[in-house]
Amino acid sequence: MTTQESAGTAPGTSDNAPLNNRVHHVGSGQLDGFAAISGSTVGSKRLWMGMVENPPLSATDNHHHGDSEAGIYVVSGHPVFVYHDGTQEVRLAGNPGDFFLVPPFVPHREENPDPNEPAVVVIARTTQEPIKVSVPELYQLGDAVIDQSPR
Repeated sequence: MTTQESAGTAPGTSDNAPLNNRVHHVGSGQLDGFAAISGSTVGSKRLWMGMVENPPLSATDNHHHGDSEAGIYVVSGHPVFVYHDGTQEVRLAGNPGDFFLVPPFVPHREENPDPNEPAVVVIARTTQEPIKVSVPELYQLGDAVIDQSPR
């Protein structure tokens, strides 16, 4: 193994290589706030990834992520994802190893009902920067908002 390979840099490249012309390594202690992979951290064009720790007995506000899909992986703890199905709030409890998908524009909130343990999740979004639009309440997303593809 060459020195460059052992240091995580591909042979024939340097840290000065163009952002989209090399593999990027973001160490666990190198997150920019919550962001690990984003337009600002590594030049990502269509992906944002980060890690979020929700403290015990916490909840986010009601929100959606605009036209971005969000994939969530539960690392530890037992988060609860809440959305509205048109008749009532639905609560989906998560466990370590579980995955969740939040489609574009779907209002939801994350809760950590555990009084002692934080909930740690890895989030991937289909935009290079996080989008969070706060809403006053949860509501069912209508068909007109879901299908925004040109006809």
